[in-house]
Amino acid sequence: MKTKQVKLPGPDHPISIQHNPAHIVVSVAGRVIADTHNALTLREADYPPVQYIPAKDFDFFQLERTDHATYCPFKGDCSYYSIPAGGKRSVNAVWSYQEPFPAVEQIKGHVAFYPDRVDEIAEQPAM
Repeated sequence: MKTKQVKLPGPDHPISIQHNPAHIVVSVAGRVIADTHNALTLREADYPPVQYIPAKDFDFFQLERTDHATYCPFKGDCSYYSIPAGGKRSVNAVWSYQEPFPAVEQIKGHVAFYPDRVDEIAEQPAM
């Protein structure tokens, strides 16, 4: 059995997590799936920034857990959810690190959405 490699963020692969004061609304098929003023923006290496939404601000009942799973050596084991209202396009549209590594522990209890698998991730600047 292979041991999973664990890596720490650093100069070659930076990761930062900051509170995003903007109002974030995620919608699929005319339904609001998430609505928050408490998102965390995760910036990792050269990837686009990702908004992580806290559990209290998304509608878990509109999500369906799937068997799909991945592993990131910087963040840990990742679980996935589909949004049935979005049909085939929204399969595995949502991900979560339920037990993230200590370097990114802030994202525990949060989910993120693939922008191309939802209708919109609207971000309105804080007033």
